[in-house]
Amino acid sequence: MGRLESLPDSNEGYMKLQQMIDRIEALLKGRALDGWEIMAGESRNLSIEVKDQKVDTFRCSEPIGVSVRLLQGEGLGFSYSTSMAEADLSRMVDNALVGAVTQTPDPCNGLPQAMPIPQLTGLFDPELEQVTEEAKIARAMDLERLTLASDPRLKRVRKSSYGESFYSVAIRNSHGIAAEYCGTSVSSSIAVIAESKGDSQMGWDFGFSSRFDGVDVAKIAAEAARKATALLGAATIPTMRCPAILDSHVSGEILGVLASSFLAESVQKGRSMLAGKLGERLFSPILRIRDNGLLEGGMATTPFDGEGVASQDTLLVEDGQLLRYLYDSYCARKDGCASTGNASRGGVRGLPHMGVTNFYIENGATCAGDLLTGISRGLLLVDVIGMHTANPISGDFSVGASGFLIENGAITRPVKGIAISGNIMELFAKVEAVGDDLRFYGSIASPSLRIASLDVSGT
Repeated sequence: MGRLESLPDSNEGYMKLQQMIDRIEALLKGRALDGWEIMAGESRNLSIEVKDQKVDTFRCSEPIGVSVRLLQGEGLGFSYSTSMAEADLSRMVDNALVGAVTQTPDPCNGLPQAMPIPQLTGLFDPELEQVTEEAKIARAMDLERLTLASDPRLKRVRKSSYGESFYSVAIRNSHGIAAEYCGTSVSSSIAVIAESKGDSQMGWDFGFSSRFDGVDVAKIAAEAARKATALLGAATIPTMRCPAILDSHVSGEILGVLASSFLAESVQKGRSMLAGKLGERLFSPILRIRDNGLLEGGMATTPFDGEGVASQDTLLVEDGQLLRYLYDSYCARKDGCASTGNASRGGVRGLPHMGVTNFYIENGATCAGDLLTGISRGLLLVDVIGMHTANPISGDFSVGASGFLIENGAITRPVKGIAISGNIMELFAKVEAVGDDLRFYGSIASPSLRIASLDVSGT
């Protein structure tokens, strides 16, 4: 079994990264540059998987690295290093400079200017380092035990997991940006199989927080068990066109296909469903969609983005009207506007690229349980298969689905072996009620949505 050493406090992490950046900045002195950016990052990660009340996997990793972007004329070069040896750092700088010189000139290349960075609280759990490895293993075991104990039809667990990460990021550039932050993340998940009368179904659930005590394993266990057992005995239904309720998981998956259309890069390249449609009322008038990099407790919450631009809360759709797109610095220069803080970066190994932060549809005024009211015959969809195959430019989709038949405003039986099809833009235009059950399974989320009509293929 591996072992994760005690986590450093946030000040220790900051100092280490600043020392790394100081070393790189010293190497840049005397170079013929029009601008530079240095990013440093480190993390300490732990992943535990339990099966049959025994530790199946225990993995630790401690990646660290630094990267540079160097501007010379209209060329912007990039390189990174995971070695802190002086020769390797010098080689990194040389490689980035070669890239800047040989790259095709682009007048939109550049680096952002300094700006105020918001001070966020709640990103870092100082108590996490006090939690023992035994307690973390016990959490994964408790999750497995609680799930299986909740219903005799639950026969086995595919995986019960615990994960955590301590991470710190610092960025500095020649225009005065000097920003840093430190955070922790803790998660647990489980996948369980239910069996009855020759049928089997799987249920999965997940919990996330920046704090160890912010994850409720009893809630995760109950939800995974409910999902697995509820679909037992599911059968197909005849083909029909009917009202449909998309639960928060399904609506979030569909919203995820639409998300890239809000990115200015997609718009500029003609790969967006929303290109040329600013100001138009494209969505249901009861929808509000926003991208909020400052959302409390969000999985993508940070004080600044991948190039040091302050994170912000951007309202994208209000009363069904498309208000704006999302920008990083490069795309903002192309359109002559300001960045919205949407340069995403997976770590020091990659260049900044456009991405959403905490992207979601706001809660509505209808209790999620009341969305069924008034539906004489329809569907509640709780899972879709293959949503990634939807066309991100046209919005057309045809995917497998499962859920429950609704008759006279009540759920009557589980349904599987069906397919739903349509167009994403048309679907969001036909939203007639929005639930109050917004839930994040990642960085993209939605409450349950009631759709006026949906094409369903069955038998």
